[in-house]
Amino acid sequence: MAEIIPDGIWPTMITPFRDTNEIDYEALEELIEWYIKNEVNGLFAVCQSSEMFCLSLEERVKLATYITKKVAGRIPVIASGHISNSFEEQVREINLIAETGVTAVVLITNRLAGPDESEEVWYKNLERLLREIPQETKLGLYECPFPYKRIMSPILLKKCSETGKFLFLKDTCCDSKLIREKIKSTERSGLKVFNANTATLLTSLIDGAAGYSGVMANFHPAFYRWLIDNWSKKPREARILAGFLTMASLIETRHYPVNAKYHMKLEGLNIGLFSRSKNSSEFSELYRLEVEELYELEKAVSMYLKQI
Repeated sequence: MAEIIPDGIWPTMITPFRDTNEIDYEALEELIEWYIKNEVNGLFAVCQSSEMFCLSLEERVKLATYITKKVAGRIPVIASGHISNSFEEQVREINLIAETGVTAVVLITNRLAGPDESEEVWYKNLERLLREIPQETKLGLYECPFPYKRIMSPILLKKCSETGKFLFLKDTCCDSKLIREKIKSTERSGLKVFNANTATLLTSLIDGAAGYSGVMANFHPAFYRWLIDNWSKKPREARILAGFLTMASLIETRHYPVNAKYHMKLEGLNIGLFSRSKNSSEFSELYRLEVEELYELEKAVSMYLKQI
């Protein structure tokens, strides 16, 4: 039987839009097939890369439903989408996403307590939340940086794992030592740690992380798949690739997610550049050139990987 949450690559999915501001479901179908062609292991839908803070609840639910149906029987889908400040509204959002058939609903760690509130407050709110959602609903955790970043401590993560409800953590702490402690704290539980940071990824894989779930799987997921499949068998080559991936990941600061959509166009996808979270008209010629240069460099890296 396949694992509920397999190790490997979990892209934080992009949402394609038409120039009319509507979700482009034809482009989304093409994008889903591109992910699968690149051998990702699962999809993280309705997340920050999906521009979830700019989507209505109806759109978030429809998006999760569509993606889940399109990949049914092939790879699992998890989704977030609870963005409200109100606890009652969050319960409603989580339950509606759960009804879409996703494998797990991913909780945003900054929604259960304010930036100045303690982990004790956070956990009490989690306990309250667990009473308000169906017992069979499986969950994940996402250290989303917006509107503020709440990093899970190893102690708090262990408490979550002991509920038996949690399967997935998208870790954004960017700290190898802390990631190692989180992995250790969840040993022999069903909760797997997926690193979102490229620079610390190889070290975290050596330490037992389950894989990668981050922005750059929207540019070259196949390279991340190679790294995860080969880091122990070909350590020297893995370090060379990890170095390239780290430098390439700096492009995520250059008008993402519009630049990721442009990269997908270079890949042959029929996807527009319109975005709700960024002004696509500000995607300058310099930004375009940077993506084009990366795309050409990827060809050389791909040839290198085929030769080793």
